[in-house]
Amino acid sequence: QVQLVESGGGLVQAGGSLRLSCVASIRTFSAYTMGWFRQAPGKEREFVAAMHWSGGSTYYADSVKGRFTISRDNVKSTVYLQMNSLKPEDTAVYYCAADYRGSRTSVAESRVYNYWGQGTQVTVSS
Repeated sequence: QVQLVESGGGLVQAGGSLRLSCVASIRTFSAYTMGWFRQAPGKEREFVAAMHWSGGSTYYADSVKGRFTISRDNVKSTVYLQMNSLKPEDTAVYYCAADYRGSRTSVAESRVYNYWGQGTQVTVSS
């Protein structure tokens, strides 16, 4: 049974940083595209960042480009999201997700991801 467990969320002031982690209980972790999504109150879930399983290409939403960095450690079956220069509009529940041998063209589409974590709250105060 696949499980994704996020951690690292919290309360931070605008301009601060947080590092989210997502540990996956997946035997073939390296074969999964890993993504981060977020959902703010009253809004739909939106794509934040992804790292493709083949070659490690990274993808970012325009709203976080230059501030957030996704990375992964295949030995530890963990994906990270380093968030810098945080803004109040980054406040949301952040979810990691896994897509087995996913296509590069669909990394931003939540519907293609097979597994999801429970989410971790990030709150940025102004």
